[in-house]
Amino acid sequence: MRQFTELTSIEQIDTFIKNHALAFLYISQPNCSVCHGLKPQVQELMEKFPHIHLAEVNTTTVPEVAGRLSIFTVPVLLLFVYEKEYIREARIVHMDLFERKLLKIYENM
Repeated sequence: MRQFTELTSIEQIDTFIKNHALAFLYISQPNCSVCHGLKPQVQELMEKFPHIHLAEVNTTTVPEVAGRLSIFTVPVLLLFVYEKEYIREARIVHMDLFERKLLKIYENM
């Protein structure tokens, strides 16, 4: 399973998005059972997309991420393509639909 790079500041988040054409953020909290259940599914899915760079943000560690990226619940899955947000999924994620959205973007890169 692919692993997420942990980002611990807004500056790291901005740099990560800027430095990768395909940047994926998994935003979660330690006390979120949905976050813990969804993460392994996302990690497994990302095996199919090796050119997408993965990072994780803990909203407890980086609370200002909520304001910067308009996060109102967790987990939130964000895909940025050349610094522009293309996909946003939150809380309840239908993995088959999410995979189709990723594939559509990934194939056109």
